[in-house]
Amino acid sequence: MPAKIISGREIAEQVHAELRERVAALNARGISPHLVMMRVGEDPASVSYMKQKEKSAAEVGISSETLVFPEETKEEVVLAKIAELNRDPNVHGIIVQLPLPRHIDPRKVVEAIDPLKDVDCFHPLNVGKLLLGEPYLLPCTPHGVWQLLLRSGYSPEGKHVVICGRSNINGKPLFAILIQKKAGANATVTVCHTGTRNLPEITRQADILIAAMGSPRAITADMVREGAVVIDVGVNRVPDPTKKAGFRLVGDTDFEALLEKVEAITPVPGGVGPMTVAMLLWNTVLAAETQAATGRC
Repeated sequence: MPAKIISGREIAEQVHAELRERVAALNARGISPHLVMMRVGEDPASVSYMKQKEKSAAEVGISSETLVFPEETKEEVVLAKIAELNRDPNVHGIIVQLPLPRHIDPRKVVEAIDPLKDVDCFHPLNVGKLLLGEPYLLPCTPHGVWQLLLRSGYSPEGKHVVICGRSNINGKPLFAILIQKKAGANATVTVCHTGTRNLPEITRQADILIAAMGSPRAITADMVREGAVVIDVGVNRVPDPTKKAGFRLVGDTDFEALLEKVEAITPVPGGVGPMTVAMLLWNTVLAAETQAATGRC
């Protein structure tokens, strides 16, 4: 029997509906959640992604603006703008789109953002709270993966979850979310990476396999056990002369081969991607709610 396709677009719309109600409640108190996105340069993928964020924000009633700086902008200029946004009580969320030009230190930029407005959840204070199990905000993609599992009926609680990938953006924070002793988490989590020996032996043990390796079709059918649930975080461009753009997007799994073997799987595109954006909006609304409760706006 073919696998269930876990639609990130459908679940993201559920989240959007919930956020519209929360935004309306804030509006009734005279508070308009506001997100500021900063981009340095014209990286095509960043331009496209930020337009998607703007559109989704508008759909749930969040106001947003994108500040674009030339590629050659000095680091101190970016840091000064962040400091200005930190002081603005009408700004509830700040993100700086990565990657940055090589002359700008992303660590300095991330650490300059007020942790209360850090809706990407990259600031060390927020990362530390996450690891301690006392999070203020959750990183967008890992939170999106978690919500996909919970809302599609595949709670990781008590399951063996294998995460392929240990990045600071995906693998590590996802581990921190799923390992916590709380409802909807409480999983046994194994993290695999480039130094892992006998990777297929480990991935075949997974009840839930999460592929976040950044390598097209790296997870093949023989690496996954029958009836597993697979979440594909990867977004990779592969050449395709039949497409106008000359390429198409594929995940980190061999999607077609897995369809007849696993219980459920996310597609690429249309799986984790929409949930990442939805969780950014979630964080912006939560940040506005929190700042209102503490008298910051």
